[in-house]
Parts: sequence; structure tokens; C-alpha cells
Amino acid sequence: MAQKEFSVVGKRITRIDAYERVTGQAQYTGDIQLAGMLYARLLRSPHPHARVVSIDTSKAEKLAGVKAVIHHQNAQVPWASGGHTHRRYIFNNPVRFVGDAVAAVAATDRHIAEEALGLIEVKYEKLPHVLDPNEALKPGAPKISTDGNLSVGKGNFSAPIAEQWGDLEKGFKEADRIFEDTYISKHVNNAQLEPRASVAKWEGGKLTVWASTQGVSNARTDIAKDLGLPLSKVRVICKYMGAGFGNKNQAQDYDLMAAVLAKVTGQPVKVEFTREDDFIGMHGRWASEQHYKIGVKRDGTITAVELDAVTNVGAYRKQSGNLSGTDFYQIPNFKKVVKPVHTNTVVGANYRAPAYPQSVFGFASFLDQIAHEMGINPLEMFLKNRVRLYANKTPFTSNFLEECAVEGAKKVGWKEKWHKAGAAAGPKKHGIGMALGGYPFRPGLGAAAIRVNPDGTAHVLVGVTDIGTGAKTTMAIIAAEALGIPLNQIQLTNGDTDVTPYSVGESGSRTTPFTGPAVIAAAEDVRKLIFNVAAPQLKAKAEDLDLRDGKVFVKSNPSQSLPLGRAVARSGELIGRATTNPTFKGLAGKSFAAHFAEVEVDSRTGHVKITRYVAVHDSGTIINRLAAESQIKGGVVQGIGMALTEELLIDRFTAIPLNPSYRDAKVPTHLEVPEIEVVFIEHPDPYGPFGGKVVGEPPITPAVATVANAIFNATGKRIKELPITPDKILRAAQV
Repeated sequence: MAQKEFSVVGKRITRIDAYERVTGQAQYTGDIQLAGMLYARLLRSPHPHARVVSIDTSKAEKLAGVKAVIHHQNAQVPWASGGHTHRRYIFNNPVRFVGDAVAAVAATDRHIAEEALGLIEVKYEKLPHVLDPNEALKPGAPKISTDGNLSVGKGNFSAPIAEQWGDLEKGFKEADRIFEDTYISKHVNNAQLEPRASVAKWEGGKLTVWASTQGVSNARTDIAKDLGLPLSKVRVICKYMGAGFGNKNQAQDYDLMAAVLAKVTGQPVKVEFTREDDFIGMHGRWASEQHYKIGVKRDGTITAVELDAVTNVGAYRKQSGNLSGTDFYQIPNFKKVVKPVHTNTVVGANYRAPAYPQSVFGFASFLDQIAHEMGINPLEMFLKNRVRLYANKTPFTSNFLEECAVEGAKKVGWKEKWHKAGAAAGPKKHGIGMALGGYPFRPGLGAAAIRVNPDGTAHVLVGVTDIGTGAKTTMAIIAAEALGIPLNQIQLTNGDTDVTPYSVGESGSRTTPFTGPAVIAAAEDVRKLIFNVAAPQLKAKAEDLDLRDGKVFVKSNPSQSLPLGRAVARSGELIGRATTNPTFKGLAGKSFAAHFAEVEVDSRTGHVKITRYVAVHDSGTIINRLAAESQIKGGVVQGIGMALTEELLIDRFTAIPLNPSYRDAKVPTHLEVPEIEVVFIEHPDPYGPFGGKVVGEPPITPAVATVANAIFNATGKRIKELPITPDKILRAAQV
């Protein structure tokens, strides 16, 4: 499919709401102020597993300014999306991890609410607890749910998660060598910038929630379900949002707490999390222990892969707990068994490309190690085994993974710079590494409406929430391109379920492939109306007209034209609407990436400095080059943090999280990351809007393994457990 010439798509475009954001005029959820609004704070469990015997709130309720205290005895509200395998409530009894919510207080100001928390007297009966997922699977381990610790649910939440094709035994017999090893990843917090907040207000039986959410439609559906309300009685608004990376989609427990407190008090209520609340009260990425068995031929061709893994989903299972790091390789014989396990720890669920970076780390590190042991250049190993068919049978809509790897190797100077692992001289050792990655691209249900006004401007209505990805700008660009009018004549309204149509939510890299086609279809719908209205004015047939640069013209005679505003004026306004739900048949969709990094490892201190990073992506047509480059850079930075520093540390005796804050979680700053070079291999995908695929989640997937492989190349020592901290590097050097 040839690259089309576009008017707006593919340019470097600043965000349409950039001025509001940088000047502080943008209203985030935390900025919402309502008359008579109360402030709420949460009391959390100090124990990893305990039965709440009694709660005495009398002292807290007598404190001047306190308006309500809720807990499991007076607010048994389910939180359906908070746990898919055993029923979860906004307040649970027993509590199942340090940080499980016990009570919430609403008061006239924040300080009173916090003071009231200290006046609540809770008696606990401590129960046995388990923190390690392997220990949790042993007979006699403390049970976190009545069904046991293997998290068995339904559909996507079944366990164990199993996938298989080919003949595994035959594949291993065909191998010249068989390798086995284990790789470990840790729990990492999403660490988004915007603190969590929710504001709730009731008016005449209708609930309005100003939510910090990745999806207003999902949040509305969940809130209505959990509170037993008709959907028409719930409105969710989120105009501006400061990231979530997967743990702000759907309704959250604090949304439901705000709604209940507002109902009880008859006043609007704002629930606000502290940063510690954010790190322990909300989920992070699930930890994993991955055992691989890989068969290869002498030339490095993979013949069989078996993965047996355990993932730690914590006290509740909010998401799958799966591992998908083998997706980027052609494996003829494959078997995967992943056991998601409950422990008395902070919940592990979605974080940007949930099943990928930790398992790409495991598989790509092991493949790099196998290449080393067989005397094969890793670039050759990765290229030879790159994926051609999904699950060894299904063609991709488009696949330029090979071009990504070849172009990246050329740009980074792989041929000149690669050396045998540990061969660098001197105390500061140079290393270079690479890995392959990507993320699924799939279409789905989307909706949009476009109103063209008599002044020639267009008003686009979409349900998307812009979580920092520039989704609002992307939808405006798509609308401008599809309509044929300048971008500065587009007005966009988003994120209000009373005003805007359905959107799947900003998660799973679904915004552009789900809502984008609906915007295009709505534009086509309104264009037909425009042509019907303009045809008599231009003395031409509607099918002979076109619209470009804000003018309606006759295709055969472009000079025979009139401004869009004049064409529409006689009708007052024209409205186009569309709901689309495209699907693939016999095809798989994926964006692909190949990443390369150079590092300098100080053998005396174990310190790692990344000196260069090159990220090459096959993302189809790039809708907004500026935003796409920023997304790649952001994903790489998160991967670097996961590779080198980030881990939620939990005391093994008390089960108390030790570093639940930005200060101690070691999230990378600009001082720790290099300038990231982004390259796009632009080939339009025939199924994406204007040929575009997904951009948001692919960049984090290969980043962890890329850095890990570069460290191995520098030191000759393979670190198999994340994060790769200086102490691990120094200990490995002594072996």
C-alpha cells in the first residue's frame, strides 16, 4: 500500500489544548471545586491478612467538621472491576494486603479528615499470610480466597493460562541444543504524574462523577453496575487527565467511595489519594518468574519453546497476569503455561503493555544468551527468528519488523561496535544490546459525531479521554484530514458521557484504531450532506463534488467552488454521525519495534550509564509525528526504569511496602536517561485509519531487554533478575 499524500496527517503538530495545559487553565479532577464540597481521606490496613473484628468510629464522628465515616459495615458496595476471581468490595473483610482500604472519612477540610482517621479504632484478628507466589501454591499455604491461591476465574481470567501449537516433543528432538533458564521480574508501580482524585455530586437522583479516568464510558458503566443505578442516572466527566498507564481505566474504588459519601452527606465529596495511597492502594505491573526451555539448531533457528511461569497478581486479580514476550519470534512448536497466583501483596494488573516488557526481558535475554553460547551474533539470531506468522499460522495485516532491525542496526553502528560479551577493556566497559518488541493492533467499536457550522468550522464529538497521548489532537487531525478542512477550523469536545458518544477508553492502544475509523466515517457522512446541499449552488451533481482546504469544488473544474461556510449556511448546520466496529478476518494486527542501546558500565561501582538509545518502529502511517515521537521516548524511559532501578520493595516479615513514593521508588529523571533517537519505518497498514497502527504501548516492550542485553555485552555477566542494580552487577562480577 503506497504512502498517500496528506494535508494534515503526518505533520509535527502541537496539541490543540497545549495552551490550556501549560498556562494552568486546564481543569484536572483535582482542580474541581464545588459549593459545599467535602474532602475525604482513607484509612488502610496495617496488616497483610486480617479479619476486621470491630470498627469504632464514634470519636471520629464527634470531631468538629466530620460529616460521614463509611466502612464495610455500613457501605457494602461491590467493586466489580477491582477483582475478577473473587468478589471485591470498596471495603473488604478480611483485608488481604497492607494498604487494603478499611474506612473513609468525609470532612469540611483535608486536615480534619486526616485527623479523624487517627480516631478510628479498629480491632483486627491477624490471619496467616503469604507473600511469595511459589509458596502460595504449596499445600497448606494460607488461603487468600476460598478457591485457593491459583487465581481461577472465567474467560480471560482462567488459570492456568495455556497456549500451545505444533508438536513440542518433535521440536525438541529436531534441536541440536536445548537450553533451560529462569528469569525474574518485579512489581513496578505505574507512577503516573497526576495524583488520584474523584469528585461526586448527586442532583435529583442523578450522580455526576468527575473522575481521573482513562475511559469515561467504562467508568460510567462500572459505577452504574456497582451502585445498582440505571445508566441514564450516571454521568462521568474527564476533560483533562495526567496519565494512568493502565491503572485508571474503568471505575476505581475511590470513585465509588466519593459517590457513597456524597449520598450519605448530601454534599459533593472529593476523595484524594496521597502518593503513598497511590503506590499501595492501586495496582502496579505483576511480577513474574519465567522458566524457559528452548531448542535450537546449529545455525540458531528455534525449533521449540516451552514456558512455565508464575505471575504474582497480588490479593485480587484485576487483569490477566499473562506473559507474551515470545510474540515477536517464529516458533514452530510452542507451549506456554502461566499460573497467576494470589498473595497478600499489592495488586498486580495493567501497566503499559501489561504482559510484555517483563516477558520480553526474559525471552530476549535468554535468546541473547543462547546466541552468545553458540557463537552467533545476536543481530543474526534475532533476525533469523523474527516472527512471520502470528502463532505460526496467521498472516499479519502488515509486518516490517525485519526492516526495523536492519535500519536500527545500521543507525547505531552495530557492525562496527558489537563485540564479544565482556571483551571491553578498562574499568568502564562499553556494551551494546538489542531486542525486538511491539504490541497488538486491533480494530473495534467506536463512535463519533461531527457538526459542520455555517461559518465553515467543524465541531467533533468523541468520548476519548486524553491521558497524555495527545488523543484529542489525533482525533482532530483525523477529522480535518477526512473532512478536507484546516485543523484550526476544528473544535473538539471529549470526555463527558452526557454529551459525547461511546469510547472504549484509553487503554490497550485502542483509541486510534477504535475511534479513528468512526471519526472518518462521521466525516464521510457529513461530506455527503454537504455535497447534497452544495450541488444546486454549484450547478453540479453531488457525486461530482469534493472538499479540500475548506472549499467545496467541482472535481473536473476546481475553480468552480465556494467556501464551505456558504455551502452549509442555507441549512444552518449539518451533522454526521457514525458508529463503526471493523474486524480482521484471518489476519492478525501488530505494531513492531527493534531497539538498540549502548551502555557504559563502571566495573568498580556497578553503575550503568546509557550513552545512546535508538528506537525503530513499524507503526504504519504516523498521524502526528510530534506526539508519536514523544510516546516512544516516554515508553523507553519507563522501560529503563524497570530495567535499572524500579521495584516495590516489601518487607518479608511485616509485608509492609518500604518505598511507596516517588522519592524512594527510583523512577528515572532526565538526568538518568539519554537522548532517545526515534525512527519510524512508515508503511501504511491497509486496516488502520489512514494506514496508522498503534504507538502508545510498543515502545516499553523491548526496552528492558535491550538495556539488559547491553549490560551483558559490556560485562559478560548475565543478570537474570530485575532490576539490574549496581550490587547485582558487582556480585555477578565476583562469580
